[in-house]
Amino acid sequence: MPQLILFLIVAFIAWFGYRKFVMDAERLARQREQLRRQKETGSQGTLVKDPTTGEYRLKRD
Repeated sequence: MPQLILFLIVAFIAWFGYRKFVMDAERLARQREQLRRQKETGSQGTLVKDPTTGEYRLKRD
């Protein structure tokens, strides 16, 4: 029985680590794609409207 519990704990940690790795890889791919598009178009960044002041500012990552 202790072997089963230990195996389940190790399996959960491995699954959690895999999911974290995949999420980080997807986030990095999105960032790289955004940078690539910015270089193609020559833009300086993305403007985002501040809801309280109504002013546009560069989006911070």
